[in-house]
Amino acid sequence: MKLFPAIDIKNGQCVRLKQGSFQDILVYSESPLKIAKQWEASGASFIHIVDLDGALVGHSV
Repeated sequence: MKLFPAIDIKNGQCVRLKQGSFQDILVYSESPLKIAKQWEASGASFIHIVDLDGALVGHSV
């Protein structure tokens, strides 16, 4: 089994939505790149990037 870490991005920040609510957001980092580099250093070959702003409006932003 392969595990793919994910980075959710909203307003340029690495975030987590509580129960999928755009009203309840926890910011993990101001820098998604920093988090991606941490995943890479941990051995991740791939990272799933989620554009939450785009998901909200229905197209990439």
